[in-house]
Amino acid sequence: MPHVKCPTCQRDSEWSINNLYRPFCSERCKLIDLGDWAAEKHAIPVVELDDESQLPEDLKPAS
Repeated sequence: MPHVKCPTCQRDSEWSINNLYRPFCSERCKLIDLGDWAAEKHAIPVVELDDESQLPEDLKPAS
């Protein structure tokens, strides 16, 4: 089975259907990560656009 590093504690974690918490090693690590997102310690970067003219063609709203 492949192994990955747990994003919370960095221990090896089995990446298989038997690990209900993957990619985390345990429920505890999964909940710690969830708490970090809720506390806004993690964020997905966003690029602010001035107006819709800067959007790529496939994302512009239909006229």
